[in-house]
Amino acid sequence: MKTRAAKHNHGGIAQKRVGLARALSKLGYCSRSRAAELIFAGRVKLNGSVRRDPETATHPGKDRIEVDGVPLIAGAKIYLALNKPRGVLTTASDEKGRETVYAYLPKNLPWLAPIGRLDKASEGLLLLTNDSEWAACIAAPETHLDKTYHVQIGAMADETLLGTLCSGVRMNDDDFLRVKQARVLRHGQRNSWLEIVLDAGKNRHIRRMLEHLNVEVLRLVRVAIGPLALGDLPKGQTRKLTSEEKQALDHAMR
Repeated sequence: MKTRAAKHNHGGIAQKRVGLARALSKLGYCSRSRAAELIFAGRVKLNGSVRRDPETATHPGKDRIEVDGVPLIAGAKIYLALNKPRGVLTTASDEKGRETVYAYLPKNLPWLAPIGRLDKASEGLLLLTNDSEWAACIAAPETHLDKTYHVQIGAMADETLLGTLCSGVRMNDDDFLRVKQARVLRHGQRNSWLEIVLDAGKNRHIRRMLEHLNVEVLRLVRVAIGPLALGDLPKGQTRKLTSEEKQALDHAMR
């Protein structure tokens, strides 16, 4: 059965109509929420006419879209890896003024959106792109793209814990969570490092499971997405994916 990834149009903007706010995001101008603000303010024109409805149907590849009188043109697709530091939010802006991942991106890039999220306390590999369809494929549960994490816990891990993580637990909200693989990397005097692989993660998946089992999470680092490894990318630094890495991810989603 074909996955969503197999349907991805690698040749540019998808040939379908979308809402005007989403079109601005797909063209790499800004986030959808920021686009909605610009549209409500009357700063966006579609084929020469001001539109104030973010859901106005438009064709990013054919219609003329202007912001403050400047036409928007689809730019080159960018695929970026960031080693997200701990304590940084995976969001475009924060009402409390807390630091976000955008503080770590190069200033000369178009608008990029993160693929999925790492919560504030988590760190490691985060992908960002202006290719919204590719991002949806990476994040789609049906793609079953493995995400690998190294997790330090405040306990001595044993086979019982590993088995429970893999067989799954029923949460208090009746959600059922499991991991694809779990193994011990090393033991300390009072803690352990685990390698945990998810193939369809939910919000705070690993943290929720371990908290339910009364196991403290000390650190959680995403070290790989599919065949793409974090490697030696310094914390807080970014790099563009190579064409080979991009192709390997595409192949892994088929």
